[in-house]
Amino acid sequence: MNDIRRTILWVIFGFSMVLLWDQWQIHNGKSATFFPSAPKTVATAPADSKPADVPDALTPAVSSSDVPGAAADAAPIAREKVTVTTDVLRLTFDGQGGALVHAELLDYAEDADRSKQFVLFDESAERVYLAQTGLIGGNFPTHKTVMTVVPGDRELKDGQNELQVRFESPEQDGVKLVKTFTLQRGAYDIGVKHEVVNNGATAVAPQLYLQLLRDGNALDGGNAFYSTFTGPAFYSEEKKYQKVEFKEIAEGKADFQKSATDGYVAMVQHYFASAWLLGEGQQRDNFARKVGDNLFAAGMITPVGTVNPGESKTIDARLFAGPQLEKTLEALAPGLELVKDYGWLTILAKPLYWLMDKIHGVLGNWGWSIVGLVLFLKILFYWLNAKAYASMAKMKAVNPRIMEMRERLKNNPQQMQQEMMRIYREEKVNPMGGCFPIMIQIPVFIALYWVLLSSVEIRHAPWILWITDLSAKDPYFILPILMTLSSLLQTALNPVPPDPMQAKMMWFMPLIFSVMFFMFPAGLVLYWLTNNILSIAQQWVINTRMGVPPQFNLPNFKSAPADANKKK
Repeated sequence: MNDIRRTILWVIFGFSMVLLWDQWQIHNGKSATFFPSAPKTVATAPADSKPADVPDALTPAVSSSDVPGAAADAAPIAREKVTVTTDVLRLTFDGQGGALVHAELLDYAEDADRSKQFVLFDESAERVYLAQTGLIGGNFPTHKTVMTVVPGDRELKDGQNELQVRFESPEQDGVKLVKTFTLQRGAYDIGVKHEVVNNGATAVAPQLYLQLLRDGNALDGGNAFYSTFTGPAFYSEEKKYQKVEFKEIAEGKADFQKSATDGYVAMVQHYFASAWLLGEGQQRDNFARKVGDNLFAAGMITPVGTVNPGESKTIDARLFAGPQLEKTLEALAPGLELVKDYGWLTILAKPLYWLMDKIHGVLGNWGWSIVGLVLFLKILFYWLNAKAYASMAKMKAVNPRIMEMRERLKNNPQQMQQEMMRIYREEKVNPMGGCFPIMIQIPVFIALYWVLLSSVEIRHAPWILWITDLSAKDPYFILPILMTLSSLLQTALNPVPPDPMQAKMMWFMPLIFSVMFFMFPAGLVLYWLTNNILSIAQQWVINTRMGVPPQFNLPNFKSAPADANKKK
């Protein structure tokens, strides 16, 4: 039974790591490695066909020949670019279509060069990531139409709470499109008003499209041991949060809700996101297409309605472009906070983030907040851990008797099992007593893992001394080394299994799983190290109280532990 208990604990630990890896793959829009789900039956279409339920007139708006960077124009188009600055954003709009072609987040630095602001939207040789809108359903202004920029303020001044950028298109078949972008102080969401003016002689019924265009390149600074999802995501109250891989779009296999009256379309990456938001109850058709060589568009189409001659109609939208700050996202639109994706343990991760944020409000340092959160969880689970460690201490106390008995009855397995059960009854030991408390805590600590990996607040946040960025690996590998040593110390405090193979596994497993921590962000390693240290301290105290003084049981891999104990 002693062997069974340890085996079950290792199975639980190993299975949790496998499950964590599989869910991480799914979290990033990939297929599970060990437990793949049954393939979904999805109606597919050729990669170059139009999305289902999308009008034919959408084609000119998102065809590869019309996408900036996808194909060269026949002749240069004269247009004006305008840059506006608020306290948190520096945005560049293109006079061609009034598209947002560059966005710098002034409160966030680039990873490679901290002297530069982080760039989200961009149109350069390295990156294509744009926000575009236009009209379809006729010969109407699109994101390729050259517009006139109306003069106005270009920088948010002290005491000023908002500024506007206005674009006016020329008339096409009597229809004029006026776009007004409204930027507010401290805000990452931009109001975008689309006014459709009909100066023609006949009524028109155009549709407005809003799309995010992005290349399919992976983000710089990836890690072989962990990665994050980059790509489109759709949300509706009916289908909830749906991520779509670029590969699925290219193959015509993207599966998401095509028609809704609520929700949003987003482009997600690690720590940051962009999203088009329409008012609740407003009909929209979602689409995702490959529009050029390594270029993808995701967006929505909404009807403007009939616009009679001499009339105008307005549709208001919002464009979010910023960090995945949970409270900010929750305030903007239902479900928008899900772009900060905690995966299958969201129900646990959200309260853990809330608690860590409250602790940070007191301590003012994200590193110490991680330590404080783990300490709080240890206090919360103190009695569960105490029962587990008490059970382990009892097992350790009777282990010499078990070892002697196993050696004495090694040729009589049936009698050995009966004698083992008798010893457990006499000593009131439950071999399974340490398993259940550990099983309960596994989901909590996996959820905390997602919180630390997903929170933009941890990005570039310092802790102490050499740890200047909790989201980057420890530059000197001090924390991973300490984490590995603490894992080995935990192993040394436990009784040596009688089976030589189990003894080897108990020492090899911490070493194997410690390898990945050398490349993990320092904040994650700090979390595991803190948990290990507190676990060792609690185990040490409980062992001492129960009269089982701590012993460092180093295995003898050359001979069976039972033989080693017999010689002693």
